[in-house]
Amino acid sequence: MPSPDAQTRPLRAIALGYRAGSDVAPRVLASGQGVLAEKIIAIARQNDISLREDAGLVAALATVQVDSVIPPELYAVVAEVLAYVYRLKKKGPA
Repeated sequence: MPSPDAQTRPLRAIALGYRAGSDVAPRVLASGQGVLAEKIIAIARQNDISLREDAGLVAALATVQVDSVIPPELYAVVAEVLAYVYRLKKKGPA
């Protein structure tokens, strides 16, 4: 259940990407809150990109500059998210 003040905080979204062979780690592709977060989410949905809600991870990733790789201390948690996404893609539509 969301915290009581969840409704008062602006929506935040981070888009991650990883290019095997050229990126040393996942990279922040987009970051925003409010209307910009809504646009990031809408673009992801339009392009059938998996979404995952994790307020703590979003808060940590919001400190990373766009087009920068994530810091090593976030590797493990981002790896869990990427594994989740790969499992969803492998499973396919229900």
